[in-house]
Amino acid sequence: MHWYYDHPGQGWLGWTLMIVAMVLFWGGLITVIVLLLRRLARPDRTPAAPEAESAEGVLAARFARGEIDEEEYRRRRAALRE
Repeated sequence: MHWYYDHPGQGWLGWTLMIVAMVLFWGGLITVIVLLLRRLARPDRTPAAPEAESAEGVLAARFARGEIDEEEYRRRRAALRE
C-alpha cells in the first residue's frame, strides 16, 4: 500500500512553491549563461583615459610641429618654469 494515495499532500501550496523554485532556477541559470556569453563576446579593450600632458609637453609638441619658432618656445618654457 502506498502512502501517497491516502495522503492529500500539500495541495496548491506545494505546486506553487515548486513552480516558483523552478522559474528562479532556470531564470538564474539563463542569466548566468547570457552574462558569460556577453563577457566572452566583447574583449575588455576599453580605451585608457588620455593622460594629462604637462604644459611643457604640449609646448614641445607645438614646437615639434612647427607651430611656434625656437625663440617663442624658449620664452614660454622659461615662463612655465618660473
